[in-house]
Amino acid sequence: MFTLLGSDRGNGIAPNRREILRAGGLGMLGLTLPRLLELEAMARVSGQDANDLPARVAKCKSVIFLFLFGGPSQLETFDMKPDAPEKIRGPYRPIASRTPDLRICEHLPKMAAISDKYTVLRTLSHSFNDHSGGAHYLQTGKRWHVPIGGGFAPTPKDWPSMGSIVEYVDQGKGALEQTLPSYMVVPNSLGRLQEDGQYPRPGEHAGWLGQRYNPLTTRIDKSSKTDNPYWRDCSDEELTYRISGLGFQEGLVIDRMNSRRTLLSQLNRQLKAHEERTRDDQKTGFSKDLDVFRQRAYALATSESAQRALDIKQESAAVRDRYGRHLFGQSSLMARRLVEAGVRFVTVQYDCVDGYSWDSHRNSDDVKKHLLPTFDQACSALLEDLEQRGLLDETLVIATGEMGRTPTANAQWGRDHWSTLFPAVIAGAGVPGGKVIGKSDKDAAYALERVISPEDLTATVYHALGIDPDLRVLDVQNRPTPIVDGGRPVFELWS
Repeated sequence: MFTLLGSDRGNGIAPNRREILRAGGLGMLGLTLPRLLELEAMARVSGQDANDLPARVAKCKSVIFLFLFGGPSQLETFDMKPDAPEKIRGPYRPIASRTPDLRICEHLPKMAAISDKYTVLRTLSHSFNDHSGGAHYLQTGKRWHVPIGGGFAPTPKDWPSMGSIVEYVDQGKGALEQTLPSYMVVPNSLGRLQEDGQYPRPGEHAGWLGQRYNPLTTRIDKSSKTDNPYWRDCSDEELTYRISGLGFQEGLVIDRMNSRRTLLSQLNRQLKAHEERTRDDQKTGFSKDLDVFRQRAYALATSESAQRALDIKQESAAVRDRYGRHLFGQSSLMARRLVEAGVRFVTVQYDCVDGYSWDSHRNSDDVKKHLLPTFDQACSALLEDLEQRGLLDETLVIATGEMGRTPTANAQWGRDHWSTLFPAVIAGAGVPGGKVIGKSDKDAAYALERVISPEDLTATVYHALGIDPDLRVLDVQNRPTPIVDGGRPVFELWS
């Protein structure tokens, strides 16, 4: 008996191209072109020369992506230059860590104390010196098609995010039968809390891959236009982590439903109304995506386990205090809860609610008072918590922004955009930690060794998850398209 991917092959090697094409021609297992492309990629990897493969293959079930939107300064975080002129080195001083050659900021003491649990990629770099374009680039691994100055909002032509590719792969394996999706974004879609929410940002969405692969996104409101919940303690009444868009109208409250029948009836009425308003979109495939959404929404709304995972109050006061009661801390904790519940890719958005935040043009005061302390508390708590629960080895944690800051400060002691050099923190998934990869020049302006592109970072994430970076999916014109264009995993992370 011939089994395409079963144990009858015995050697664990993916089928070759001839076997795949023969199976596809015979219609075995209902093989579709996207699945054929995926299997072909598997076959291609199995045929690689062993010398070209990393000595240590990462094993990873999930990813937590801490996205520090606005661009943290390399000189105020993980690439300090205390011997540089004052105008470059900045107002803060380095402190000792557990990692040789890592000069870490004095306002990151908790991260310094556990630096043996993570590796710093010091030399990320790209040339799209723009927030929206950078946000797209770092979350997708693809340069944004909108030129600098040409717009700031998501478009249907955007590249699929890493999380959306994970959702795509998992849906192909039957993940729609699971209660929770493979991809979620917390606490809000990027840009929703900035001013009145008129600045939605690209990068986290599925783009041309289709709405069915968009993240399931939670929603946390702020108390006023000028409020910044990332910089203050949040109450339990605020931290509801409602699912954004679960009902297309306000008022679908899942925890007050008395029966599944009542819920399904209410959900169907809202979906029907939405279908009538969007009938023209059906010819583009919206109807099929809506059916998928209907399945996922119903599963979520009727699942006690899903509701429990999204209930931050299930955590003890001590654990919540450890992460910090601010929005970034509680959302990092929520990411851990979601990973525990089976979500494969969770993005935690640290948004620039006031329009600046990590985008520290004006001065460095907020960096010292709010940004570094909240990140220090939440990220260190997350890494330690994952380790104590036995989850760190199977969870890849990434913390980065979309750019760095100019080496020379401006007149107000702020720093401007600088995508040429910026760092990332990488932990878990078998990464040993206690290392620094890449070397910058004396001013933290340019990389001297090991330039790492967004494509490389994206390929690293896929490699860690067991997804072939050479996997091809069909674009809007039904052309097989690689999910990463030219990136190569940073294999040194596991050496």
